[in-house]
Amino acid sequence: MDRKSLIGLLLIGALLVVYSVFTRPSKEELAESQRISDSIQRVRIKQQEEAKRLLDLQESVTPPAVVVQDSVATIDQLEKQLGVFATAGQGEEKIIVLENDLIRVKISNHGGRLASAELKEYQTHDSLPLILFEEENSKFNLQFFAENKSIFTQDLFFEPQSSEENIVVSSGPKSVTMRLNAGTGRYMDYIYTLEPDSYKLGMHIKMVGMDEILGRNNSYIDLDWSMPLRQQEKAHKIESQYSSIYYKYFEDDVGHLQSRKAEGAEDLTTKVEWVGFKQQFFSTVLFTEKAFSRVSIKVDAMEEDSGYLKYCSAQISIPLEGGREELIPLAYYFLPNHFKSLKEYNHEFESLVDLGWDFISWINKWFVINIFYFLETKVASYGLIIILLTIFFKLLLLPLSYRSYISGAKMRVLKPQLDEITKKFSKDKAMEKQQATMAFYKKVGVSPMGGCLPSLMQMPIWLALFRFFPASIELRQKSFLWATDLSTYDSILNLPFEIPLNYGDHVSLFTLLMAASMVISTKINMQQTDTGQQMPGMKMMMYMMPVMMLFFFNSYASGLSLYYLVSNLITFGQMTLIKRSINEEKLLKKLTQNQKKPAKKSNFQARLEKMAKERGAQPASKKKKR
Repeated sequence: MDRKSLIGLLLIGALLVVYSVFTRPSKEELAESQRISDSIQRVRIKQQEEAKRLLDLQESVTPPAVVVQDSVATIDQLEKQLGVFATAGQGEEKIIVLENDLIRVKISNHGGRLASAELKEYQTHDSLPLILFEEENSKFNLQFFAENKSIFTQDLFFEPQSSEENIVVSSGPKSVTMRLNAGTGRYMDYIYTLEPDSYKLGMHIKMVGMDEILGRNNSYIDLDWSMPLRQQEKAHKIESQYSSIYYKYFEDDVGHLQSRKAEGAEDLTTKVEWVGFKQQFFSTVLFTEKAFSRVSIKVDAMEEDSGYLKYCSAQISIPLEGGREELIPLAYYFLPNHFKSLKEYNHEFESLVDLGWDFISWINKWFVINIFYFLETKVASYGLIIILLTIFFKLLLLPLSYRSYISGAKMRVLKPQLDEITKKFSKDKAMEKQQATMAFYKKVGVSPMGGCLPSLMQMPIWLALFRFFPASIELRQKSFLWATDLSTYDSILNLPFEIPLNYGDHVSLFTLLMAASMVISTKINMQQTDTGQQMPGMKMMMYMMPVMMLFFFNSYASGLSLYYLVSNLITFGQMTLIKRSINEEKLLKKLTQNQKKPAKKSNFQARLEKMAKERGAQPASKKKKR
């Protein structure tokens, strides 16, 4: 081997050494990798145990003479599967009810978890108790290894530390403790605490002597929390669109899975302060003071006729500090999605109210909501509040509406002159005709976009109210005229069949009236702004909009349809009054006088012409010098 080859091999070896040093995983990465590996192993063990359990159930039919022997065999089997938790492997379910004036929760000793939660002040759309979740299809399951055995708390029986079965909280906080024994002086407690007039249910997990079982090097414990979201409102599709999983990063912003999508999943690799399973008007939030170290969330679609909206699940890693005694502070919040009330918690729970994208949300939070709450203190009827809110915004936008109408009036009085320009050009000279038309507009001082821009400037408020009404729990089950619930559709006729294109199986009168008012408003607007310059098919498109809105809004909140109906009627009134206040002959005379004036140059155009003159004068001056 020559010298150059030897040097090359040494350099390659050195690079490999340096690469291995810099790419070597850290202690934290090794620990995380080990934790993931342990989690996979636990899942595999769980699958094997489930398969074995099914096999045992199939072979459990035995003669009465060997019952005692089978009982002994069962105990031995539990000790092999559960180790120190063997005594908790069998038992009888007991339910303890804990309630105050606002919520009622049922706590089961089977898994030590919440069996159900009910909001006592609310009912479903069909007047049934409003239950957020039930024991049969919800889950709160801690998963961990104990003495090399995979433990799932949902399979174990806790021991209630109180004999009371129904605890009413009225004057001061009361607690229920469920204990999972793991031998002498070693146990895990679920401590539930409820205060009067509170939607918060405190839950502390207290572990005494468990580090001896879990292992001192175990820095995490896994939680599987999941439930289907029950349908509470009449319109399944709309409620489903407003249902998803929300979460708040520790000391950071709130995020969520896209609620418009039926399914979704995300891994949150940074610390999380809370996770919420959110419906249109109600939410169940799991909160921690210490932050979850890692969370994986997932939403699955459910059939429309199942009585549920979506299935929400969260895989949560809870950090452990270690030590003889450890307390994990958790809390449930069973919340109505009322913006003002949620804001008082100071945990950014108000983000659970879906008010639209950032800019639209800003308009709702700082403008629409404050006006709505002010009217709420003065007016008892929510239908009248919507009407007053509509009047306020129409008056606020009146200057823009006036400018838009004036622009349309200018275009209308100029129509004869525009027709003359059109006659000068044949159909194959569309570009020349357009240039001549624009030159004419410039000469008389009229902008063809003058009517569009004011309308576009009103769009943010239109969109803000579009998101505000369906998300406002204040309108829920509040009636007005024939509508029994302003937060959902009003139905004057239920059909025995379903009309396609999302129309549904009912007829909403507010939506019909809104569409009719749009047709009238569109017809009047087309008449007043018709200059003969519209694009082919534009008139038909304008009349198609009310039909599209009819199908789109038929299952939406009747409060929203009421708003647009009143808005269209006010617009019609405004246009009538503005028309009477304008003298079109004087307007035409003024525009005609503008034609005689020299065209006014913009500052930018004047600067360009000045630069051109200066450049043209430079060669002449140079010749004189020569």
